Amino acid sequence: MAVKPVVSEYRSSESMYSLASFVNFINANFVVFFLAILFFLGGFYAGSLWSENRFLKAGGFPTAGTGAAGAGAGAGAAAAPEGPTPETLKKAPKVTNEDRVRGNKNAEITLIEYSDFECPFCAQFHPTMQQVMKEYGDKVRWVYRHFPLSFHPNAQKAAEAAECVAKQKGNDGFWAYGDKMFEENNKLGGRITPETITSAAQAVGVNMDTFQKCLDSGEMAAKVKAQMDGGTAAGINGTPGTIILVGDQAELIPGALPFDQVKVALDKYVK
Repeated sequence: MAVKPVVSEYRSSESMYSLASFVNFINANFVVFFLAILFFLGGFYAGSLWSENRFLKAGGFPTAGTGAAGAGAGAGAAAAPEGPTPETLKKAPKVTNEDRVRGNKNAEITLIEYSDFECPFCAQFHPTMQQVMKEYGDKVRWVYRHFPLSFHPNAQKAAEAAECVAKQKGNDGFWAYGDKMFEENNKLGGRITPETITSAAQAVGVNMDTFQKCLDSGEMAAKVKAQMDGGTAAGINGTPGTIILVGDQAELIPGALPFDQVKVALDKYVK
């Protein structure tokens, strides 16, 4: 009579034993694993901010990646040290009534800021631009254009939301929303959430049902993309990137420079 093999039963018992041991091991060391995950995530977040800061201090930007939210070179590549030429910068689309302008619309000096509501350095730079408007008054106009970076998960919708707000509340509503978004960005340590977008829109006083339908429909996505494409054509590859235009002259403010350095650049053009 043939002997019945028992190998399969042994392997099954061994597998069950190993699985149970593994589960017991995880349970016994849960706190250690949990802390390790927290350290890993914290290190990843700090590293990402450090990388962006390193690019800005080098005179470049974190670069926009390809995809739904942006175009350009691969993420992480630094801009050339000299940056785009004046001729390239002048390829930025002309300012029209469709643009969001703060200050004197007929000012001789135009500042076109390509920015991202989720960018920590854009939030850092926003008060600098506000100070520029106070210092220079009617001599300058500040034009905000969208440049949501693909590695900021909420930036694209935050940009679309700004245009949905403007659809109801006009230019002033747009800027009130932008001020609120960057204020919250700073509070959250350089990040925003979908709830940040909603609360900023509520603070401006829009009809929330109408706003949400606009945002969910994606009707403003094409405008955001067109602005980003225009910035890319002008040599912008990260945020914040601000172009000074005065007559036939063009100059780039690369990154989140402090007010004193921006002032040096602007004073060359102030009469």
